[in-house]
Amino acid sequence: MSRTAVDIQLEVLDVLALPALLGLNEDRAAGRVCIWCGQPLTIETAVDLGEQKAEDGTCFPRACRTCTANRAHRGLFAHAPLCDLCETEATAARCIVGRGLYRLVRDNRR
Repeated sequence: MSRTAVDIQLEVLDVLALPALLGLNEDRAAGRVCIWCGQPLTIETAVDLGEQKAEDGTCFPRACRTCTANRAHRGLFAHAPLCDLCETEATAARCIVGRGLYRLVRDNRR
């Protein structure tokens, strides 16, 4: 199942560190291949990263599930130790970034 743009908050996309959109090749900009590894994507295998604006136009990047889960996992380990909300289990659910990254890991690991 593909993820829609509204599923991933902008703050979470920042942690995922999308590559520079300026100068992306056509397949990556259009979401036909993973923005990180270049693997061909289908509706079933793609994670939609939302419409992105670049200086040279609008991009619609998507990623494969493996790259999304790996990026989110690394991002969660970088984010959580520095986040006051992620410090305890009782407050972690209130952190948009931590919750979003966790969901990306959980939903895209196989």
